Amino acid sequence: MAQLIADRRDIDFVLFEQMKADELAKTDKFAEFNKKTIDLIVNEARNLAIKEILPTNADGDKGCVFENNKVTVPESFHRPYELLCEGEWVAMQEDPEVGGQGMPAMVAQAAGEYFVGANCAFMMYPGLSHGAGHLIEVFGTDKQKELYLKNMYTGKWGGTMLLTEPEAGSDVGALTTTAKPNGDGTYSISGTKIFISGGEHDLTENIIHPVLARIEGAPAGTAGISLFAVPKIWVNDDGSLGDDNDVVCDRIEEKMGIHGSCTCVLTLGGKGKCKGTLLGEENKGMRAMFQMMNEARLGVGLQGFAMASCAYMYALDYTRQRKQGKNLLEFANPDAQSVTIINHPDVRRMLMTMKAYIDGMRSFLYFVGNCFDKHKTAGNEEEAEKYMNLIEILIPVIKAYCTDRAFDVCSLAVQSYGGYGYTKEYPVEQLLRDTKITAIYEGTNGIQAMDLLGRKLGMKGGKPFMELMGVMMQTVAEAKEAGLEDLAAKVEAAVNGAGEIAMLMGKTAMSEKVLTAFAHACPFQDVLGDTIMGWMHLWRATIATNKVEKAKSKDKPFYEGLIKTANFYINSFLPITEGKRNSIKAMESAAVDMTEDAFAGK
Repeated sequence: MAQLIADRRDIDFVLFEQMKADELAKTDKFAEFNKKTIDLIVNEARNLAIKEILPTNADGDKGCVFENNKVTVPESFHRPYELLCEGEWVAMQEDPEVGGQGMPAMVAQAAGEYFVGANCAFMMYPGLSHGAGHLIEVFGTDKQKELYLKNMYTGKWGGTMLLTEPEAGSDVGALTTTAKPNGDGTYSISGTKIFISGGEHDLTENIIHPVLARIEGAPAGTAGISLFAVPKIWVNDDGSLGDDNDVVCDRIEEKMGIHGSCTCVLTLGGKGKCKGTLLGEENKGMRAMFQMMNEARLGVGLQGFAMASCAYMYALDYTRQRKQGKNLLEFANPDAQSVTIINHPDVRRMLMTMKAYIDGMRSFLYFVGNCFDKHKTAGNEEEAEKYMNLIEILIPVIKAYCTDRAFDVCSLAVQSYGGYGYTKEYPVEQLLRDTKITAIYEGTNGIQAMDLLGRKLGMKGGKPFMELMGVMMQTVAEAKEAGLEDLAAKVEAAVNGAGEIAMLMGKTAMSEKVLTAFAHACPFQDVLGDTIMGWMHLWRATIATNKVEKAKSKDKPFYEGLIKTANFYINSFLPITEGKRNSIKAMESAAVDMTEDAFAGK
């Protein structure tokens, strides 16, 4: 069967040759995760993804059914969901005592790449269960953990995140959902939440909703928001299920993509009978949510990337089989035979562009996963802080840049099919639609850029950003030693250029031109993302250069491919990044200066 989700050889390269995941086995926390164990895990994930999850993707695109306030997911989802739960894949990184496998983040990412690439909409359900469960694990009381945690981490119960409201949107501080103390440790919850993924479905017997609400009398804005655990069906003190908890699904959205994931409008307390328990401290709900954002946004970056990886593999497979047109070198020969379209230069350009982004994003994502792992296994506070600093500065970039480029890759995949790519007969059309949401939820990519500029760039006096610069320059030095002086010099110039632009952006954001600075926040985020891609390709090429001559014959094409891809990206795309830097330097303010009426031509 053709490999149509992810490139296993490249996953192995990133895990073991670039990130050295097997060295985590030298630590107490991940002692059992040696190379053999990691191989087995990735093999099992790949088999489950290809044999059970992938066949549900097209069926899931038909959507969920909403009737009488209930949501029915596609029937084909039930078997793979049961297998996912049986295999304890829902909470891969969590402690085995609460239903997890205790995996390193990088290993979970490798498994997740297969699962999400196979069917992103399907994986929303267990993904949300894990995310909500993690909130309870970190902020919940012992009683909340006892009642909810294992059932959520094993997938027996589902989970969600109830943040968004009709009028508030991304301005969470404007929410109107209220919580009234009942005097017995519970709160009466009342309000409406929209865009709730997995808010109602028939995969699990219960769903636990973490809900942002304002306790009566609490301060306005984000300072007065609290977080509550609100079950779909009330859970009694002995763990048994009680009465329906007045959480009602009013409708599901008709969306552009991820049709198999129901997006719900939920009314809480419409009959005055919805109750929940405080999760964490009063008025500290946003702090709780922000502490969970890093992993959530890393997960969304992985979603976009995994679907793009799948689209690239489909495009590669198609272009190697589809025959159309003559080789340009034999165009004048009337007897020349048609060739597969991978022989056409423009198709190769598209494939190289897709491969360059996929390879670079895989390394980028796994690097951040490795930072999470090294943060957990750090030998001292200084080392732990270093890895958390890298996580903090890179998270907005990984969420925004990877999802933007993922959509670009899926678009190129459609283009490489020609007219067939635009039809539902082939899978890339669905992947293009499904991928778009990743640039929107968990904070739109514009919000990520604002976070990067407004919070992350200057945090701790700029230390995280400077540490990132230092890590990239270390790779530049290693590349020069490997004989890649030309590529290294170009990446070095890009890193220095990114640093220069960062200083300009920070200075402008602190001046009277603050609005102009934020109008350039997304382009700046792109510049940093492009630079990181160059860094990753230089790193990959350095390893390949040191191994290619002594490599076995079966591995030589792979290493040669890494070097060629690095040359393609660094020589073809980093010059465009220089143009983006020059554009930012101009600090053109027309976007913020123009009147609203002028936009409409009045």
